[in-house]
Amino acid sequence: MVTRFPVLEDEMVFSAIRAQGAGGQNVNKVSSAIHLRYSIPNATLPDEIKARLMALGDQRITEEGVVVIKAQGSRSQEQNKRAAIERLQALVDSVSVTRKVRRATQPTLGSKHRRLEGKSVRGQVKQLRGRVRSGEGA
Repeated sequence: MVTRFPVLEDEMVFSAIRAQGAGGQNVNKVSSAIHLRYSIPNATLPDEIKARLMALGDQRITEEGVVVIKAQGSRSQEQNKRAAIERLQALVDSVSVTRKVRRATQPTLGSKHRRLEGKSVRGQVKQLRGRVRSGEGA
């Protein structure tokens, strides 16, 4: 189950820049791409989540702990802003999941027997390979 820690828009800094790639004259005139900056140390997230975010080896997180996300998939600045916020929320959600502790188990007796039986059958098949008996047929 994912414990969701919402990221607040008040803690984000947005800047509009010109997008890269195709788009004709529109791309040269309109600043539709969005740079989202989110400071992890100043965020209102729990300290455990902050530590996990800082420990991530993600290239979008600077050494100072600022997450920088660039969104330019859409021609609309508002859609790019929403996409950047969603990606930031997905990043926070990915570290907020606590892994279940794996309990070590023993193989059952039946599975041990099946494994050993399979090994012996396979060994017999291998022994029958490549043996040419002299004296029989030729």
